[in-house]
Amino acid sequence: MKYDWKFKLKCVEDYKQGKWTEKPEWSDASIETFHQKIVIWSRTYDLRGLDGLKHKPTNKDWSAEERFELVAKVLAGYSIKSVAIEAGICDGQLSQWVRRYKLNGYDGLQLKKGRTSKDPIMSKKEKPKELTASEKEELILLRRQNEYLRAENAYLKKLRALIVQKQTESSVKAKKQESSKDSGKKDTD
Repeated sequence: MKYDWKFKLKCVEDYKQGKWTEKPEWSDASIETFHQKIVIWSRTYDLRGLDGLKHKPTNKDWSAEERFELVAKVLAGYSIKSVAIEAGICDGQLSQWVRRYKLNGYDGLQLKKGRTSKDPIMSKKEKPKELTASEKEELILLRRQNEYLRAENAYLKKLRALIVQKQTESSVKAKKQESSKDSGKKDTD
């Protein structure tokens, strides 16, 4: 739940006078968490003034350079919380940027638009590596074997079709002969 900037300002003023504002009934945060928020609001107010307490209408798009400046401050020894408050962002976001920088360097701070592919093969757009001479020979041999097996498969299919055709023709002839014998017996009766 978001707190109104007027409520935040009242909490900050009370905090500066040495009092704690009571936690609202609708808030699901614990007392300790609520007090931590007030301390952060107070530090934000000291650094950024009243604008620091107001909600921003849209999220800022941070460039890789801006992200790097904040990460560099953290790596130089400043706490994540103090750098995040100064920049006006969540400390969790800044810790993600620091983690990405440690894992991937500056490239980890680049903006990546869109959804990542679940298939790692699809996400990599590398051209295939060159084949060695033995791999080329093996590929040629496999292609020849594949062509031979296709031809053999086609031959066997045609042979099976001819066998089925001859069987049906012979069964039709047998039926005709039986029907002609039956009709001959009927004529003599």
